[in-house]
Amino acid sequence: MNKNKLHLLTQAAMIAALYVVLTFIANAFGLANYAVQVRFSEALTILPLFTPAAIPGLTAGCLISNILTGCALPDIVFGSAATLIGALGTWKLGKIFPGKRLPAPIPPILANTVIVPFVLRYAYGIRPLWLSFLTVGAGEVISCGILGLLLACMLNRYRSRLFS
Repeated sequence: MNKNKLHLLTQAAMIAALYVVLTFIANAFGLANYAVQVRFSEALTILPLFTPAAIPGLTAGCLISNILTGCALPDIVFGSAATLIGALGTWKLGKIFPGKRLPAPIPPILANTVIVPFVLRYAYGIRPLWLSFLTVGAGEVISCGILGLLLACMLNRYRSRLFS
């Protein structure tokens, strides 16, 4: 394995581990699962702006987090798929709008706001569906939009050292 691939693999693993730890912290406060979700780990969905390693890292981190926090199988599958879609969208927006951070949280916010309420309804029986759209969307705006953009601003100063 060449040095660049090893570097990307290491970044992906670190991002996945950080996602799991941050999810467990949010879970300890009752914020990581069900109708109202403010996962601190979702702030990491901004990372595909800095490295493509974030895409598998975020997906694996979400998958592991959903398994370890006892989520239902549809949540494990479709919640992780929403994270993958959001990460790919953030990476793509970073290519379309280089140097622009503001649109980056839009894909994970939209992916989770559209997919997760259906998971909550069909996997956990949480009703009404419209309220889940509202609460999941609000949680994603807080996690990805506000915390994610703050993280991007802080990481941008150290971009060359962290993500070279």
